[in-house]
This record gives sequence, structure tokens and C-alpha cells, in this order.
Amino acid sequence: MGEEPPNNLHQIHAISLHLSPPDLTNEHRHPSNNLHRPISKKPRMKSTSRLFTISLVSSWYCSNIGVLLLNKYLLSNYGFKYPIFLTMCHMTACSLLSYVAIAWMKMVPMQTIRSRTQFIKISALSLVFCVSVVFGNISLRFLPVSFNQAVGATTPFFTAVFAYLMTLKREAWLTYVTLIPVVTGVIIASGGEPSFHLFGFIMCISATAARALKSVLQGILLSSEGEKLNSMNLLLYMAPIAVVFLLPATLIMEENVVGITLALARDDVKIIWYLLFNSALAYFVNLTNFLVTKHTSALTLQVGV
Repeated sequence: MGEEPPNNLHQIHAISLHLSPPDLTNEHRHPSNNLHRPISKKPRMKSTSRLFTISLVSSWYCSNIGVLLLNKYLLSNYGFKYPIFLTMCHMTACSLLSYVAIAWMKMVPMQTIRSRTQFIKISALSLVFCVSVVFGNISLRFLPVSFNQAVGATTPFFTAVFAYLMTLKREAWLTYVTLIPVVTGVIIASGGEPSFHLFGFIMCISATAARALKSVLQGILLSSEGEKLNSMNLLLYMAPIAVVFLLPATLIMEENVVGITLALARDDVKIIWYLLFNSALAYFVNLTNFLVTKHTSALTLQVGV
């Protein structure tokens, strides 16, 4: 009789172990063990992605301003009045540097054009790009950089219009509302600009619209599942086509520009360094332009202007 209570206690203990909930793991019994559990990587990855996007936009913005100021200096202050040839130098540098980066340095795998339709779209992108850059460079001969940038602020408006017409993509109504004061401000600034030049303004607004159309086109080419190209490959195929468009225009509209450039170089060799640095910087501008479009959107890119 004296040994029955211990037996009952063993039975109760056995029953309690059998009926214990299955989720009472070691972590629940010892909360301190939770300190050793791995932290989720999603917030860290999202933060890294955000920093990468910010750095891309900053790089594009700074290099874009650098090219703009150097173009203005060459076309106005220095007296090198050949915007089409200057654009062709930019595209030649983009062709060569893109090939070196892909074929030699193997920075990204080389992609091929898959269809005639894709080639036509890339050719159209090249043509629109040529129009935007050439018209923009021409406008710099007649307008100050500040006013050129003020007119360029309307690019998001044209981008939203072209995006809707070509992809039927609608932005939030608040986005369209915020574009109204931007366009209104440019109209007011145009009327009060002391150095306003009608031809330069037409060239500038045409370049702005072409830049918006290019952003929408490149957004389609960078994101479409059937025709997706990475940024460097798109630039690799686009730049040589642009050179083909620009070469006859240079020979016809800017006669003997190569001889004039060589003559300038004999008097001042710095012109060669200006053109080389400007062309290399233009490659960086275009590369970061495509990367920003890929990681954000065409409208985000132009709002960043």
C-alpha cells in the first residue's frame, strides 16, 4: 500500500508526456534559443535594391548634366557648330564600348535579335533617339542650358501621353494632376525668357517629345517577354543603326566636318580630348538611361529629369 502513490505519479507523468501538444518544441521551452534563428533577408534585399536604384538614378542624372554642359560648351562657347557629327561621335563610342563590354569583358551574355519585328522596333528606337539628340543639340545653339532644361521638364507629360497611346497604360490620376503645374510653368517661363528663340524652342520641344517616345519604346523592348533585351545588348544593337542614320545626314548637312575637326585639332589638340571624353560620357549616360528604365519605368525616368 505504501508504494502505490509513486506508481500513480509515474502513470500521470507518462500520460502527460503522451498528451503534450506536438508544437511544444525546444524553442518554446527555451525562448532564448529564438535569438539564434536566422533573420529574414527580404527587408535587407529590398533595402539593397532601393539603394541600387537610387545610385542608378543619381549616376544617370549627374552624367546627363555633364554631357549637356559639355555639349553646350562645344556647340556654343568653343565654336564647334556640328551637332549631327557630335551625335554620331556619341553613337560610335556607344557601339565600340558596348561591343568591348559584351564580347571581350563578358559583362553580360550576348543576345541575338530574334525576329524582323524586333529589328524594326530597335531601328525605330535608333531613329527616334537620333532625332531627340540631334534636335536637342541644335537647340543648345540658340537657347541657354537653363531654359533647355526647363522645357525638358515637360518630358513626363509627353511620356504619359505616349505610354497611354502605345501600351494603354494609365497612371494614377494624381500623377496627371501633378504634371499640370509643370507644363503651365514651362509655358509661363517661355513667355518671359529674355533669350527666347523660336526655332531653338521648336527644336527643343521636338527633342523633348522624341525623348519621351524613346523612353516608352525602350521600356517595351526591355520588359516585353517575347522581345526582352538587357540594357547593354539593346545599346549594342541600337548604336550602330543610329550611326547608319547619322552618317549620310552628317555628310549632307555638315559638309567637310571631318576636315574642319582635324584643322581645329592642329590648332588646339584639346578638341580631340573633348570629343573623346564627351563620347565616353555619352555611353555612360545611355547605359544608365536604359538601366533606370528597366528598374523603374519610362515615366519615373522622365520625372527624374
